[in-house]
Amino acid sequence: MRGLHSDTGYLLYRLGLRSGQMFNAALQESGVRLRHYALLRYLATAEGALQRELSTRLGYDPSAIVGLVDDLEGLGFVERRPAPTDRRSRLVVLTEDGRAFLRDTDRMSRHVTERLLAPLAEDERTALHGLLLRTSEPDQP
Repeated sequence: MRGLHSDTGYLLYRLGLRSGQMFNAALQESGVRLRHYALLRYLATAEGALQRELSTRLGYDPSAIVGLVDDLEGLGFVERRPAPTDRRSRLVVLTEDGRAFLRDTDRMSRHVTERLLAPLAEDERTALHGLLLRTSEPDQP
């Protein structure tokens, strides 16, 4: 019978838990959690996004997105604007305060990742990153 640690899915789950715990601990003082941080990081690469797009891109339940955006809007890190193509829809846009927060937390993010991947050599980290990118696409069979 296979042991638990022979299951790659379980090991990925454990790594994700550990990563989330480390990020949340590092972000604790800011009032932001990893889910908020991921949303901000996504918006930093976009000119704005509809809430349903955020749900799809980040893999979060649509109802969770509403709360996350509300939290970030309360902190002044994002704002909702009318979508240019459909006034009934709202774009979520990163504010200058949100950009400043990301700049301020960039070193923390790199430090957490460095600690998380400390057992791996640089080429192993690069390989792991590439493999995770390939396997985390939602359209993969």
